[in-house]
Amino acid sequence: MRITVDVKVESREESVEKLGEGWFLVRVKAPRKKGKANIAVIKLLRRYFDCSVHIVSGFTSSRKIIELQDKQAV
Repeated sequence: MRITVDVKVESREESVEKLGEGWFLVRVKAPRKKGKANIAVIKLLRRYFDCSVHIVSGFTSSRKIIELQDKQAV
C-alpha cells in the first residue's frame, strides 16, 4: 500500500496525524540535513503501522510517497 506523507521537521514532538484517505502529516524532531529527517520518518511510521516502510519518492521534498508492506511479505 502507498501513502502520501507531508513532513514537518524540527518539531517539538514526534507524531503521526491522519489528514485524509492515504494522506498523513508526520512531525519529527530531526533536522533536514544528511537524511536524518528521512530516517526519523521511517522509524516513526514503522512503529505507527507496525510494518516495513520504504520511501518511494520525495527524498529531498517535504512531501513523500511511502510504500508500506506487511512484515511477512518482505
